[in-house]
Amino acid sequence: MSTPTEAVREQLMANNSEYRRLREIHLRYASQLDLLSNKSFLTEEEQLEEVRLKKLKLRVKDQMELLVRQAQTVH
Repeated sequence: MSTPTEAVREQLMANNSEYRRLREIHLRYASQLDLLSNKSFLTEEEQLEEVRLKKLKLRVKDQMELLVRQAQTVH
């Protein structure tokens, strides 16, 4: 059984192209981070890229959560 917030996310995935776009970007950043985390050693550039990706991923998640909160206030 999904929570009301999960239901809003599902509805946004089905009906909101901006939410879907942000979700796709979030997944892409997560995938890139997974590739880096699977390495046993990161170069200095890779470490910087990891930090950059984490910040970008968090920013996108914040944008997605803003859309969720906006949708919840409408209902």
